[in-house]
Amino acid sequence: MASSTLPLVFRVRRQDPKLLVPSKPTPHELKQLSDIDDQEGFRFQVPVIMFYKNNPSMEGKDPASVIREALAKALVFYYPFAGRLVEGPNRKLSVDCTAEGVLFIEADANVELDRLGDTVGPGCPYLEELLYDVPGSDGIVGCPLLLIQVTRFSCGGFTFAIRLNHTMSDGSGLMQFLNTIAEFAQQPQTKITPSVPPIWQRHLLSARQPPSITCPHHEYDQALAGAATTTTTANKTTTSHHEYDQALAGAAATTTTTTAKETTTIDRSFFFGAKEIRAIRNHLPHHHHSTTATTFELLTACVWQCRTRALCLAPDETVRVSCIVNGRGNKYGLNLPPGYYGNVITYPTAMTKAGMLSMLPLGYALELVKKAKAQVSEEYFRSVADLMVIKGRPLYSLDGNKDYIVSDTTRAGFDKVDFGWGMPVFGGVPRAISLISFFARFRDIRGGEDVIVVPMSLPESVMDRFEQELKKMIHKPISML
Repeated sequence: MASSTLPLVFRVRRQDPKLLVPSKPTPHELKQLSDIDDQEGFRFQVPVIMFYKNNPSMEGKDPASVIREALAKALVFYYPFAGRLVEGPNRKLSVDCTAEGVLFIEADANVELDRLGDTVGPGCPYLEELLYDVPGSDGIVGCPLLLIQVTRFSCGGFTFAIRLNHTMSDGSGLMQFLNTIAEFAQQPQTKITPSVPPIWQRHLLSARQPPSITCPHHEYDQALAGAATTTTTANKTTTSHHEYDQALAGAAATTTTTTAKETTTIDRSFFFGAKEIRAIRNHLPHHHHSTTATTFELLTACVWQCRTRALCLAPDETVRVSCIVNGRGNKYGLNLPPGYYGNVITYPTAMTKAGMLSMLPLGYALELVKKAKAQVSEEYFRSVADLMVIKGRPLYSLDGNKDYIVSDTTRAGFDKVDFGWGMPVFGGVPRAISLISFFARFRDIRGGEDVIVVPMSLPESVMDRFEQELKKMIHKPISML
C-alpha cells in the first residue's frame, strides 16, 4: 500500500449542527463519575470514524435519517450522554443530566467512497471535513458530550464519525453505546430496549475510604514527585546487563542528542501484515517465538524501540511506554456488572534508559512491556482511583516525546458496527492523538490483506528516522500511509 494524497477535489456540504435530544423524557439528576473516569489524563476528546460502502438492499433509505432516529432512541437509555459535565469540590466531575442533547451533523460529499482509496484508514486527511469541529463544542465542562456527523457519498456509501468526551467512557463503553444505536437502526419498529442494558454505578470504581496508594504508578511520576524512586527503578534495569556495557559506553560517546526546538508534528500510519510481524518476531530469542508474546506486545516493543532510536536522546535519559489495559471481565476481579460503560482502563508503564532501549536486543524491550502489563490487578485499579483523590487528579506524566502511550483497539469492535448497511470497510480511531497510538485493524477498501495499522505523530525529522529504523527491523520498506 503506497502513500498517497489523492488528486481529487474533496468537498463536503454540511447542514447546520443540531442538538439531538432523547426521543422520550429522561430523568434530570446529577450523576458522579468514578475516580477512574475523571482523572486529568482522560479530559480530552477522542474521535472514531467508520466508512460504509453502498448496500443495494438499503436502496431508498437515508443513513443520516436512520441513524438520527436510532440515536434519539438510544439516548433514552444512555441519557447521561445528553447532559453536561459540571465540576465540584476537588475537581470532581459529575454529569448534570439536563437532556440538552448531543450535536448531530448531516452532510454530503461530492465524490464516491472508492476514490478515497487507502486514506479511509488511520491518517485520514479528510477527517476535519468528515467530523467538523463545531466552534465551542470541544471543551470538557459545560459542552456537549458527543459530536456525531453522518456524511453521505455520491455512490450511496457514507461515513459515521463520532467524537467522545473520554471522561464518560472508554472504547468498550463507547462500543456498547454504538451497538445499541445499531440495534435500533436495524429494528426501528420492533426494538424496545437494548440487548445489553446500560449500567451507571460509577461508585464501583471510586476511591476507597480512606484512600491509599499501594502500587507504584510511574505513569504519574511527575505528580508524585517521585524523582528518587524513578531513578532507583531505572538504574535497576541497567545493572543486569553487563554483557552490553562496552556497547553502551560507545553509545554514550557517540549518541547525538536532539537539541533543535522542532515542535511541528506530522502524522503517518504504518501497516504491519503477517510478513512484517514474522520478520519482527525473528529478532527475538528462540524462547520468545512461541505465543508467550502477543502481537500487541511485540509491536509495542518494536515501535517503542524504533521510536526511541529516532529521537536521538542522551543515553541516560529515561524513556517510558504505557500500555492501555482493559479491566473488564474476570481477569482482574473488579466484578463490574455487564452493561457498565464507564472507563475501566489504566496504563501501566515500562521505563528504562534511552541508551539501554536503543542498544539492547528487541527481547529486552519486550520483557519490559510484558512486566509492565503484568503489574495490573484489582489492587492496581483501586490504587489508581485512590491516587486521583490524594494527588488531585494528576495528568499522565509528559516529558516531551520521551513518553509514549499505546492502545490496542484491534479487538474493540469498531470495524463490526452494522447500522443496516453491513460492516464498515474501516472502523476505528483515525489518527494518533499527541503521544497516543491506537493500534487498529485495516483492509484496503479495494480488498487485500488484513493488517494492523499503527498511527504515529512525531516531528518530521524524527518521523523520517523512525521510518528508517522500522525498515531496518523488517529488512524491507514498511508500507506507509
